[in-house]
Amino acid sequence: MITLTIDGQRIEAKKGDTILQAARRAGLYIPTMCYLTKVKPIASCRLCVVEVEGADGFILSCQAPALDGMEVRTNSAELFSHRQNIMKLYDVNHPLECGVCDKSGACDLQNKTLEFGVDTQEFSAKEHKRDLKKWDFIGYDESLCILCEKCVHVCNEVIGDDAIEIHYGGYGSKIQPKGTEELECTNCGECVAVCPVGALTSTNFQYSANAWELEKIPASCAHCSAGCSLYYERKYAGACEASEKKLYRVTNEFEFSTLCGAGRFGFDFENRVEGKDKEAFNKAIESFKKADTIRFTSRITNEEAMILQKLKEKYGYKLLNEDARKYQKFLESYATMSGKTLFNGSLESLADADGVIVIGSRILTDNPAVRYHITMASKRHNARVIYMHPMEDKQMQNVVTQFVKYEVGTEEGVIAMLAKTMLEGKVDIKKIENYLNDLDDGYLSAESNVGEEELEEIQKTLKRCKRIAVVIGEDCINHSRAEQIARFAALFERFGGMSVLPVAPKTNSLGVALICDLDEKAGEYVIGYNAPGDFVLSSLGDGDLDMPALNQQEGTFTTLNKRVVPTNVALPFNGYVLNDLANALGVEARYTIDYTEKLPQERGFEAVRFDDIPYYFTNQDGEVRGYELKRMKHSVDSTLEEVADLPEFNGAILYRCDPVLQFGPQTYKASQLSKEEPILYGSAQFAMAAKLKEGVRVRLNVEGVEMERVFKIDPDLKGTIALNPTFDLGLREDLLSSIYRYSQSKIEEVG
Repeated sequence: MITLTIDGQRIEAKKGDTILQAARRAGLYIPTMCYLTKVKPIASCRLCVVEVEGADGFILSCQAPALDGMEVRTNSAELFSHRQNIMKLYDVNHPLECGVCDKSGACDLQNKTLEFGVDTQEFSAKEHKRDLKKWDFIGYDESLCILCEKCVHVCNEVIGDDAIEIHYGGYGSKIQPKGTEELECTNCGECVAVCPVGALTSTNFQYSANAWELEKIPASCAHCSAGCSLYYERKYAGACEASEKKLYRVTNEFEFSTLCGAGRFGFDFENRVEGKDKEAFNKAIESFKKADTIRFTSRITNEEAMILQKLKEKYGYKLLNEDARKYQKFLESYATMSGKTLFNGSLESLADADGVIVIGSRILTDNPAVRYHITMASKRHNARVIYMHPMEDKQMQNVVTQFVKYEVGTEEGVIAMLAKTMLEGKVDIKKIENYLNDLDDGYLSAESNVGEEELEEIQKTLKRCKRIAVVIGEDCINHSRAEQIARFAALFERFGGMSVLPVAPKTNSLGVALICDLDEKAGEYVIGYNAPGDFVLSSLGDGDLDMPALNQQEGTFTTLNKRVVPTNVALPFNGYVLNDLANALGVEARYTIDYTEKLPQERGFEAVRFDDIPYYFTNQDGEVRGYELKRMKHSVDSTLEEVADLPEFNGAILYRCDPVLQFGPQTYKASQLSKEEPILYGSAQFAMAAKLKEGVRVRLNVEGVEMERVFKIDPDLKGTIALNPTFDLGLREDLLSSIYRYSQSKIEEVG
């Protein structure tokens, strides 16, 4: 730590902090326009200049390091005049018809113009023709752009799309798609979030509401297991009737959090009901009384999982949730080798890594938040990124330093060879050391198609890395040999000092895995909770009894980051909730969130009321509600089984994976599924292997689930594996969520 003085106040700062960082941590204000906490200093606005005792001229506080004994002034007549002139230049040709701009009321330019008293204009400039662009969900108005470059930096340094750039042309400079006319990106909308003015906007929000009409409902994203913090925005109470309540947009605290396209634009999945359906409720009670099994998905809260567990304990129901059960088994096996419950990895340790290994995941679409943290590791620490998968992902190429292609189904053999390579000389238990030395490298290499030279290159690449993170994907977790793969993964933590992050497959897979005692087989009569069953409770709106969607509930999720995070009611739900059914069945609580403080402490949860969930600080000093699960000691068994014979997949292979742009309301609302055609994407080589032509409609049967797709050739894909989406399957998607993601199916042309 160092000590410096800012505006006469002595403060402490971390060695290496900039003056701006030191001031912000001490709660001292320095104005900025282009600064963004989660990217490298941009230094384009010059508003953050300060005076430093003994230094000539103004100093850029966003770049200058804070030094021990330094004396800094953040405000003076000269600084104010300098900043005022900057704002006048910004305002020269910036249209000020703020009443029709979507950013009005939340505009940094507007705020700074008022802050520095710019009420007259002494400068002028020739007007230029400015274009309006529309790129899918994103609109761009050149006339409003102040070229702060925030959008470019966040796209490159956090998202990893690197899709936009500055076109330099003096007064004609502008933002433009990189290398193309149209914007080719993952449509995350983070550029819209960080834009300080109205230049970049969400096209589906534009001209729909003013910023000051909207109230923010803090919540957690329900789309994947990252549980990113966000705000659902709706009109203030009194501005419309309860029945007319709707969500206008989703926003985030972009300084320290990031959202993907699903989280930002796929928010309209509430389940609208007119009122309580008493007849359906009574049928549900009767069905529960004769049922022996409850099948449910992991798109539920921790509290709902607790209710289901209480029902099991009272009535002996079997609880079926296959994706959570597979994850549960994986974690149990991991713990017996690591000696601790859960795992040691996190998104923070991933972003801080200087070496990253990803195995068994098409991470771009499986979990965008993990992808963003890999990008941050690459851009901040020049991290070496090893990407191991049967399919190369073109959109990851700008951060991946080595791609290792292995054969489908050989994950166990690959991770065994990887453990032997990375842990050479580090294992201090003779039994494990001998096991690794005795692996049949020739067989494993031949069957997996991972060569000895590739493993040596990985070892060489990561040898100098001090902070290595290993990301384990769903292909490993749902593998038939997942428990053995988990034990290999635990070796990286136990002996290699690496952080290991097994990516939870669904929204609350980790929470369900920790709370519920899950069964393997169904009985004779099945209640389905957002899953197939003889009687179905569904938040999709197509079951026997409607249930609230996750943006209509109060409760918590357990994220892949091992954090318990809260979510709140953004839209009203006029029907029954699971707690109503539980009360009628004798498992009583006044509110669903009464179960928050009763979550099992022996599994790492805390006995904390929902309203008392504490805040924690992110890496960028942002405050977010939530607490981290406790890791506890676990009995150790250092036994490793012999690697099983590696399977062979020949011919045309299907890979269960939604393309990156197939998100949004249609993903969850059955009534809108027809709005987007599900497409089977394959390479030209796949088309030859499956004897298909571009544009034909085909019928597939995967593990008993029938589906129809339109086949299209994707020139970026290689090999005989096709991407098969499941977003259109509704409740049937749950039947596929726990099986190994690669499959072979007879492909028939329809018609």
